[in-house]
Amino acid sequence: MVMSTNHVPRETIRRYYRVDRREIAFLRFVFEAYEGLAIIETLNPESGDIVFYIAPGCESDVDMILRDLKSDIMLEAANFELNNFD
Repeated sequence: MVMSTNHVPRETIRRYYRVDRREIAFLRFVFEAYEGLAIIETLNPESGDIVFYIAPGCESDVDMILRDLKSDIMLEAANFELNNFD
């Protein structure tokens, strides 16, 4: 399921990742528990391409959570832009 980003403020910081597609729901659940920290959008569910929309000033918190999660799930930074998925 691809979510609309119409509700994402322009001030957010975008970070792109590739994850094991089976872990997308888990990641979404984790970040929903940290309300207001970041929103995750699935760009390509087959390949596990996602984007984090991070609230300004929350980058270090997101980084800390992702560092902890990397020991349990495949998570790698990706070099693509949202435009590639239009």
